[in-house]
Amino acid sequence: MNFLKQVLATITGVLITGVILFFAFIFFIAVLVSSSSSETNVPAPANSLLYLSMDYAITEKSESNPLNDLDLPFGVGAKEVGLNDILARIKAAKTDDNIKGIFLNPTTVGSGFATLKAIRDALVDFKTSKKFIVAYSDGYSQKAYYLSSVADKVYLNPQGSLDFRGLSSSTMFMKDAFDKLGVEMQVVKVGTFKSAVEPLILNSMSEANRLQVTSYLNSIYDAFLDDLSAGRKISKESLRQYADTYAVRNADDALKYKFIDGKLYKDELIAEIKKRLSLADKDDISIVPVTKYAGSKEEIKGSDEIAVLYAYGDIVDGEGESGQIGGDKISRELRKLRQDDKVKAVVLRVNSGGGSALASDIIWREVELTKKVKPIIVSMGDYAASGGYYIAAAADSIFAEKATLTGSIGVFGVIPNFKGLMNNKLGVKFEDVKTGKFASLMSTPDKPLTEEEKAIIQGEVNNTYQTFMDRVAKGRKMTIAQVDSIGQGRVWTGDQALKIGLVDRIGDLNTAINAAASKGKLSSYYTKEYPAKQDPFASIFSTSKDKIKTWMFAEELGEYQKYLMELKKVMNQTGIQARLPYAVEIY
Repeated sequence: MNFLKQVLATITGVLITGVILFFAFIFFIAVLVSSSSSETNVPAPANSLLYLSMDYAITEKSESNPLNDLDLPFGVGAKEVGLNDILARIKAAKTDDNIKGIFLNPTTVGSGFATLKAIRDALVDFKTSKKFIVAYSDGYSQKAYYLSSVADKVYLNPQGSLDFRGLSSSTMFMKDAFDKLGVEMQVVKVGTFKSAVEPLILNSMSEANRLQVTSYLNSIYDAFLDDLSAGRKISKESLRQYADTYAVRNADDALKYKFIDGKLYKDELIAEIKKRLSLADKDDISIVPVTKYAGSKEEIKGSDEIAVLYAYGDIVDGEGESGQIGGDKISRELRKLRQDDKVKAVVLRVNSGGGSALASDIIWREVELTKKVKPIIVSMGDYAASGGYYIAAAADSIFAEKATLTGSIGVFGVIPNFKGLMNNKLGVKFEDVKTGKFASLMSTPDKPLTEEEKAIIQGEVNNTYQTFMDRVAKGRKMTIAQVDSIGQGRVWTGDQALKIGLVDRIGDLNTAINAAASKGKLSSYYTKEYPAKQDPFASIFSTSKDKIKTWMFAEELGEYQKYLMELKKVMNQTGIQARLPYAVEIY
């Protein structure tokens, strides 16, 4: 198995090296462009609109990426924007006299509902300034419409569409594919609801998994309808009926049922906006994209600092890369913040479906130690489940959005058996020589686990689950039995988690920051984000092989790329995992 991995890694390495060299010159130019301009964002000219199109990936925190503004082949350097910057710039626009309103122009949105809720709430707050928000699209997906429903006026192209039919979530199952390949996925897990491994060993959902998905999907849907009802002044009952009958599909339907305020072509929209801005027909509209808007820097209000530490992505052993939670990296950041006298409180922003149980425990330990020295509050994003909940459990208090997916207290391990593929299909066989009975455990790819070996691994998984429950019980002041009753790998929404004691309050990052200030008895403070941004040059040349491969095949694989990347995560995992169910996507 190691030999094959090495051969494949060598071939892949040669290809990747070629790609890196091919783009090296472009990368170098990009770095020069970046370094020649210390500030790419600009202030808004007078009488401007802030523009949100949502045609970019939204991460928790903006990272240095000088390729963002370059149109490179294969999607290299695909544009990413941090939620932190989007919220800060909407807040800045609220008091910027040069910004007269916001123009929303979304079609599809790839973010989770908790992220969208945070942006939507910022837009609701923006409206208190009495400035206007206009939304327009040639076609609204449900997430795009959810965001746009906050606008003063919502318009749609007369020939456009508005997709409103309720929420759904689907999972790809691959057991038959593995059977055809001759690969047996040997699973060791704890948790009736721990469904992360189901796509590898089943052809359909288990009843337990269907129960939990139905439960959390309906919880998210209920919050979704609440916000739409408030934004458009349409009763929830009516919204449910329209979705159930698929009554709203095109512009005529949308106008009839008051989902929009008018059907406009682009020229009519431009005329409408010019009227709002008191512009003549010949005048141009000044548009400032939220990705380019300088906004305003937070004023330092005092000497006390509240550190906001971002932990997002898969939880992995070691340092990790950009977009990952490295156990060593995040634990080191927590240590520094704990020992820094200027930092009076810490807010840990978690957006993760989990990963390595070992790395999760390493981070948990630092959260536990930090709590003994200064307040530490957790703010949850789209996900804070399994390992993501593990690292949150020890905090003084936990805040989640209603649509956050959390819980999933359970662990598993997957050990592929390639006997059918290697022996029967490829004609490859392995032979061991060993010094002890268990010396070749999990190191020979064509040897299935014996019952005794399975029992050993199951014992380790059970121990990890027991430790996980102990961490949660201690942090949440529950008994082990109480944790187990709401654990077993079950996923909950933030709204559900509040009722069963896994979180303390529904609220966003700012709510968590205010709670940290209150806990630390701070009346005058400023916030600072961690980890610090990488140097743009370093960020480019530390780009992982996986990210380069993602760029290379983005166009060819399209939406199917995400399934292959999720499969790769499972196949490449090492050690016991505390991870969210396989791929949770809600449409």
